[in-house]
Amino acid sequence: MAYLLMFVTLLHLITLAMLLIATMEKSWWIWDGMENSDLWYNCRFDNDTGTWLCASTKESEWLQSVQVLMVLSVVFSSVSFMVFLGQLFTMSKGGLFYFTGFCQIFSGLTAFAAALIYTLHNKEILQDSRELSAGHFGYCFILAWVCVPLLLCSGVIYIHLRKKE
Repeated sequence: MAYLLMFVTLLHLITLAMLLIATMEKSWWIWDGMENSDLWYNCRFDNDTGTWLCASTKESEWLQSVQVLMVLSVVFSSVSFMVFLGQLFTMSKGGLFYFTGFCQIFSGLTAFAAALIYTLHNKEILQDSRELSAGHFGYCFILAWVCVPLLLCSGVIYIHLRKKE
């Protein structure tokens, strides 16, 4: 039981870190390694100065929905972890971690919705950027998709996890 508890806690921390990276880092869409776009900025690498020059993305309804859903996913996962820690020390023997599990499942569903919207509407989201056929999805986009099954699985594990001691 102790190993399962450590596994679930480690899985939760890993998915939370992956969600934070996917939400805040700058590579949801990449063009030739010298220009990229994320949920917040469009960045271009300046060879003269050796720095990234970033400007805010042009707002669209689809981009705002992806931003909100990814932030909600991070919030749900964070709340879930804090509630889990609280339940771990205060819950009576035999109690189930329902609220923690449901928060994790909601986190997974909001990350799924955000990644799906970005997948289906990237032309509208990146409308004023360079030609989309010259670019590809970046690692933050892939991290968001990887988080979805991990969050859903950890939510199901939390729902079935029972406090033994």
